[in-house]
Amino acid sequence: MNIPRDWTFKTSDVAGEFDRHVREQLPWYDLTTGVVAHVARHYIPEGGRVYDIGASTGNIGNALADTLASRKAEIVPIDNSAAMADIYCGPGRLVVADAADFDYQPFDLAVLFLCLMFVPPSKRGEFVARLRSRLRPGGAIVIFDKCEPASGYVATVLWRLALAGKAAAGVDAREILAKELSLGGVQRPINPREIEPATEIFRFGDFAGWVIEA
Repeated sequence: MNIPRDWTFKTSDVAGEFDRHVREQLPWYDLTTGVVAHVARHYIPEGGRVYDIGASTGNIGNALADTLASRKAEIVPIDNSAAMADIYCGPGRLVVADAADFDYQPFDLAVLFLCLMFVPPSKRGEFVARLRSRLRPGGAIVIFDKCEPASGYVATVLWRLALAGKAAAGVDAREILAKELSLGGVQRPINPREIEPATEIFRFGDFAGWVIEA
């Protein structure tokens, strides 16, 4: 992939290489997709509404497809990249919009899969609060994201764990470095306090997953 100087999902080059790239950079990507699908199945009711926020090419939507079909549930995929919309291949019709400003209808499940870290910190609190306000009783918000790093020596250990995973996946060292530098000022890891109260259900290094219930 041609890594842009300032990371963006809005170019056709990044969108076209996204599925390969994300699996190289995050070796646990498919594992956590399966975790989301398992958790989601417990919160999607018959005729329910689901939001896939930061839908990219349709990974989460496809993971939920069987449950959505069997329960006649609606999914609304959202992404701010028209380039992603052009190649979206999942259930529902992708809406190109800024997720933080979108007008959400009452829903049963929302999935933010590696999305919140790209929402400016100044918008996150209001964004999460607004999602909570539209969540129907019995529903859930599922968040998987990168956290602010731990302190002390363990932070170094976990950083090297992430590097080791990428290297094991065969990612060129130059691409790893270029990607990290391109994320400066674009990706801001979250502080779990921003989404409390929430139940942590997964962790790998600085990445974690949570469920927020109504």
